[in-house]
Formats: sequence, C-alpha cells, structure tokens
Amino acid sequence: MRGARPPAFADEVVALLEQRGVGLVDVAVLQPADPFLDMAGEDLRRRIFLTESETGQTLCLRPEFTIPVCLDHIASQAGTPRRYGYLGEVFRQRRDGGNEFFQAGIEDLGDGDTAAADARSVADAHALLALVLPKRALSVTLGDQAIFEAVLAALGLPRGWRMRLARAFGSKAMLEAALADLANPPRNGQLPPPVATLALDADLDALTTHIAADMEKLGLSASASRTPADIARRLIEKAQLRSVRLSDEAFAALKTFLAIHVPLSQAAGALQEFASSAGLALGSALDTFAARAEAVAGHGLTGDAVHYDAAFGRPLDYYTGLVFEIASGHSERPLVGGGRYDRLLTLLGAKGQIPGVGFSVWLDRIEALRGDAS
Repeated sequence: MRGARPPAFADEVVALLEQRGVGLVDVAVLQPADPFLDMAGEDLRRRIFLTESETGQTLCLRPEFTIPVCLDHIASQAGTPRRYGYLGEVFRQRRDGGNEFFQAGIEDLGDGDTAAADARSVADAHALLALVLPKRALSVTLGDQAIFEAVLAALGLPRGWRMRLARAFGSKAMLEAALADLANPPRNGQLPPPVATLALDADLDALTTHIAADMEKLGLSASASRTPADIARRLIEKAQLRSVRLSDEAFAALKTFLAIHVPLSQAAGALQEFASSAGLALGSALDTFAARAEAVAGHGLTGDAVHYDAAFGRPLDYYTGLVFEIASGHSERPLVGGGRYDRLLTLLGAKGQIPGVGFSVWLDRIEALRGDAS
C-alpha cells in the first residue's frame, strides 16, 4: 500500500514544518468513510477509494489529512491551541497524475485570534513553496466563505437559497447554475396541492403530520431512511427555492460582488465601497476580513501577487471563512489549497467548538516543477 516514494525534498519540508513549531503526526491510512462522505464535498466524494471492514463498517483510503487529523485530535483529548504538521500519502482518483501521491501541510486548531491564525496559515504555506521552489514566482488567491454568506444574508435570501449558493461556492459551474435558477426560478416538479400549500406556508408541523400519515397508508416505516420531519424540511426548502425570485437590483448587486477581484491590499476598501453602494451591512465578516488582510501584509505578503477574488472558493463543504490557493505564476493547477473550518470539529464529535484553519501542499506538482527547472 505504501509503494510510492516521498519526493527528494521531503526532508526540507519536514524541517520547515518543525521550524514553524508544529507537532508532526502520522494518521492511519484506513479511515472511517462517513466523515468524508458527509463533509468533504461532492468533488472529493466521487474520488474516494472505499472498502469495508470485517464488521461491515465502510472505510476508505485516506483521501486527505484535515479530517483524519481532526478526528485524532478529538480522540486524544489534546488541549488547544495546537498545531499539527504532516507529510504522507493520500489516495484518490484523479484526472491527471497518479491515484497515490504525497501531501504535506499544517492544521492549526484552537487559536481564537482568527485573523492572526489565518494569516499565519497563508504565510506558512507560502514559505514552504518559497523554500522548495526558490526561483518560481508565486501567486496567492484568497476568497472568503463568510463574506459570501454575509452578502447572501444581507440581500434577504431565504435559508434554502443561502444554503444552495453556499454549497455552490467553489464550483464555477454549480454557482452559475444556481444563479441562473435564482434569476428565473424553475417551475417543474410541482407538488400535489395539499403538500404544496403546507410547504409554501412553511408549516413544518402540519406537513410532517401529513407526510407521516401518507407513509403509514403506504406501509412505509417512519424511521426508515429519512423521517417525515426530514422530508418536510426538504420540501419546504425546495418550495422556497422555487418561489423566490431575486429583484433585479439585488441580483445586480450579487453579480457586482462576485466580480470583485483586486489586490488584497485594496480588498477591504473595495468590499466596504460595494456594501455602501448596495446598501448592505456585512457586519463582523468584513471586520474579520480587514484584520486578516492587515495580518497577511504583516508577514510580508503584499503586492500584485496576492489577490482577493470574491467568487473564489474551494470545493470542500467544511470551509467557513478564509479559503486560499497558491500557484506558480498563472498556472491553473494550485500547489497549495487551504482554508478555515470552524464548524468541522464540532460536526466530527468535539464536545466544544474548536476553531481551525489549515492547508495542504501537492508535493507531486512541486516535484514536476522542480524537474522542469533542472
């Protein structure tokens, strides 16, 4: 299973991780599959290698490190703040390259200073690339899930639409499809009159009772698969999606926001100008953004090589704030991907909220670039 060899510069990477004050960990290759299937995002879910234990538990080969590191942290009941570093193999189906490859990275757990921890994560990732690719120009792209969700809330979108658009953040195709539906809501798939009325009225209790009665008539178990309440909630969400059409003014504001793409040094001002002109209040999300931008600049990451792209996200469902990638020049393939995941550890079973931010580095892509330069 461990047939691949680490890259020749692996020792340099490990030394840098240790210099950055992280504890190196080695998590199990076989992992419970459910956390990845529930939280990792549609793109990664399609690429996971699944297997089954002797007891029937669904397992998978480790497709990434963030979730396993967080699970091990919870199991060890370790205190925070704590920083974990790693270098090891991950396994996933890929369109290009091998299905078994090496990643390295840092997971930073429990630091309550969001702006400082975010900036440190970006700086650590940039320092790692600068070490192993000293002659390559690096470009950093930052997005912010929290800013995007704050704009959606300020525009008055109902919860169902906010959830759909938030899930699409990070996928250009999914976001464009969602925006097209928002501009012209689909009318297909109409519900039967009794159900449609209850769903449009968002009468959860009455709709749940109605669905439970129908299931009983059909001889379906109310505990099988989804419960009547789960079905009712989903139907209400779908009814809201079909019934909402954003005003032309609000839709134009959303498109204007998504078009913001500026150097990070100008980003807080651009967001403030957008919010003022659109009459929107972005609240604490904008304050956090501005503090992070200042902290990133404090690490020496300034100039045109560091950009904020309002439409930029990463296709993992657990991100809650900062998202970022670093590439070599204008390459479309990132060398680093990372972001903030403040809800993840709670969803994985932590008793209290533990904020987190981290990044992973594709070492095989770095190896290819080093080969090109030799």
